[in-house]
Amino acid sequence: MGPIYLLIAVVVILFLALFTVKQQSAVIVERFGKFNSIRQSGLQFKIPLIDKLAGRVNLRIQQLDVIIETKTKDNVFVKMKVSVQYKVVQDRVYEAFYKLEYPEDQITSYVFDVVRAEVPKLKLDDVFERKDDIAIAVKRELNDAMVTYGYDIINTLITDIDPDIQVKNAMNRINAADREKTAAEYEAEAERIRIVAKAKAEAESKRLQGQGIADQRREIARGLVESVETLNNVGINSQEASALIVVTQHYDTLQSVGGQNNSNLILLPNSPQAGSDMLNNMVASFTASNQIGESMKNMKK
Repeated sequence: MGPIYLLIAVVVILFLALFTVKQQSAVIVERFGKFNSIRQSGLQFKIPLIDKLAGRVNLRIQQLDVIIETKTKDNVFVKMKVSVQYKVVQDRVYEAFYKLEYPEDQITSYVFDVVRAEVPKLKLDDVFERKDDIAIAVKRELNDAMVTYGYDIINTLITDIDPDIQVKNAMNRINAADREKTAAEYEAEAERIRIVAKAKAEAESKRLQGQGIADQRREIARGLVESVETLNNVGINSQEASALIVVTQHYDTLQSVGGQNNSNLILLPNSPQAGSDMLNNMVASFTASNQIGESMKNMKK
């Protein structure tokens, strides 16, 4: 039975003496309670009952999220989430293990200190715009403080800025009002353009209408001149020719109105005697007009 006990003793000793270290980690070995060595990844050996594994240190990049409530320069309380990415420097495992027992608490304290020193200097809108500057200030302060303990700050990010609910509602109302104001300005501008375009179109229409009326009257006058010349050629003087043309147009108008079924137009007077009266009145008017013209010529002489 002796060899069996010896074999068992050897197996137990090997079991106690051999250990493994995972990738991206380090193990602290102490001898009689005093630091002995740092073991890296792989299969390692220690003296049983003499050497002791004091602890393991994670060498991978880790992240710590810190929630901070602070006040801005314009007295608005905000909650900020700061994400800190850090790791233990591989050749400074000793400092990371022995000098600092709770690194997360230390990092949190520095983040609180920097954020509560920087944010009260800024208004709420500036906090959103300059969050990267705040993150840089946090990283700089953390690097200066944590390098002594063997930690390297990889990055700091401000991932969330959450104002008080009443402030957020007020900001939403302000944004909505600004958008409504902008929309109203665009609508007013569009309405102004429509009014200007309509006014220009109406002005152009009136201009063309006036031009048409002027052309119409010009043609009517030309036609009257030609009619008077034709009547003069057959021995009718100008006054009689003008009166005849007016009477003829009067009856032409009556005929045109009478040919329309839905016409409500009535010409007064429209009796058979009306044409003769109109002719006499016009002749008298022309005669009086000629006499007045002759008198004015004599007075000028």
